[in-house]
Amino acid sequence: MLVSHLSVRNWRNFREIDVDLTKRVFLVGANASGKSNFLDVLRFLRDIAKSGGGLQEALTNRGGISKVRCLSARRSSDVQISITLSDDQRKEEKWRYSLGITRETGGKRLQVLTHERVWKDNTLILDRPNEGDKEDPQRLTQTNLEQISANRDFREVSEFLQRVQYLHLVPQFIRFAGTFSGYALPGDPFGQTFVKRLAETPEKTRSSRLEKVEELLKKAVPQLKDLSFVVDKMGKPHLEARYEHWRGHGAKQREDQFSDGTLRLIGLLWVILEDNSLLLLEEPELSLHKALIQLLPELMYKLQKSKSRQVLLSTHSMDLLMNKGIALEEVLLLTPSPEGTEVRVATSIDEAATLLEAGMSVGEIVAPHTIPKDIRELEVL
Repeated sequence: MLVSHLSVRNWRNFREIDVDLTKRVFLVGANASGKSNFLDVLRFLRDIAKSGGGLQEALTNRGGISKVRCLSARRSSDVQISITLSDDQRKEEKWRYSLGITRETGGKRLQVLTHERVWKDNTLILDRPNEGDKEDPQRLTQTNLEQISANRDFREVSEFLQRVQYLHLVPQFIRFAGTFSGYALPGDPFGQTFVKRLAETPEKTRSSRLEKVEELLKKAVPQLKDLSFVVDKMGKPHLEARYEHWRGHGAKQREDQFSDGTLRLIGLLWVILEDNSLLLLEEPELSLHKALIQLLPELMYKLQKSKSRQVLLSTHSMDLLMNKGIALEEVLLLTPSPEGTEVRVATSIDEAATLLEAGMSVGEIVAPHTIPKDIRELEVL
C-alpha cells in the first residue's frame, strides 16, 4: 500500500494541508517552511501505532499538543490528521484513517481525541467518540490505533504505520559509533546503529543488498572496487571498501575512514532496499557531488522499482530537481505566509506545463517560488 492522500489541519506550520501523494514525493520550500514538519505528520502516526508508543507519548515527545498545534489556528483549533491508503497497483482507496486531538478546557486538561474514524473500502467501520467513550471519557486519551485489543478490524493500518521509516543520516554517528554508544533513539533516525543493523541482517540478504549498493557505489565513488561486511578480531562488525591503489591488492578502508558523502550514499541506498514500507528522507543530497545529486532520483527509482517502496523526501537542492525523470505532480511546493504555510502541487504554478514542454526542468520552474522575498537585502549587510 501507499499513502495516496494526506489531509491535515492545525499542525505546526500548517493551518491546512490537502494533497494527493504519489509513489515518489519531493518537498521543496524555503528554510523553516515546514518540510520536516510535513514529514513529522507521518512519523507522529507511526509513533502512535508502534509497540510501546501511543498517543500520549507521541505528543509528549513533541512537547505536548500546544507545541504541535499551528500558531495560526483560529476558532477550530483541534489538530486533525487524515490519511488515505491505496493499493499500490490499482490506486483504489483501501483504508482511510482520521484523527482529531485537542486539550480539555477544564478539569485535568487532558490531551484527548475529538474523533477517531476508520473507513474500509469507503465504508465507515469505526466512529469515536462512541457510547463507551461517553460512559468513560478517559478512554479518549488513547486511540484504538495503538491498542491491539481495539484495532483488530483495521490492524493492517496499524501495521502499515508501525513500519514507516525515517532517515536523516549523520555520518559522524557511523564513523564514531563507539563514542556515541549507549542510548539510541527509537527507529535509529540518524544512523547511530547502522552497522549493527547490517550485522543483524541475515547473511544471504545482507550480501544481496550490499552487491546492489556496491554496483551503484562503484560508479559514484572514484577508485572503489568492492564493498563488504567484515567482523574484526574483537567481534565488532564493520563495512570495508577496497580502493584501486598502486599496490596490486589495493587499499582497504573501513567506515571510520569513509567520507561523509560515501557514508550517506551507502546509508541511503541500503535503506531503500531494506524494506517496502513508507520511507521518509531528510535532505538526501547533503555531502554529495552535484553530478551525483542530479542522478539521485534515477537511482532511487531503480531501487524503488524492485521494492515497490513509496518515498517522501525533503530537499533544498535544485540540482536534484534538474533530473528530467521528475514530474510536476511529484513535487509539493511549501510557501510560508502569516496565516501558515501553504502546500500545493507544482502543477498549480502558472504556465508550469508550458515551461516544461519548452524544455525547462522541474527545478528551474520551481526554484523562483522557493526564494525568500527579502533575501537580496542580505547583500547590503
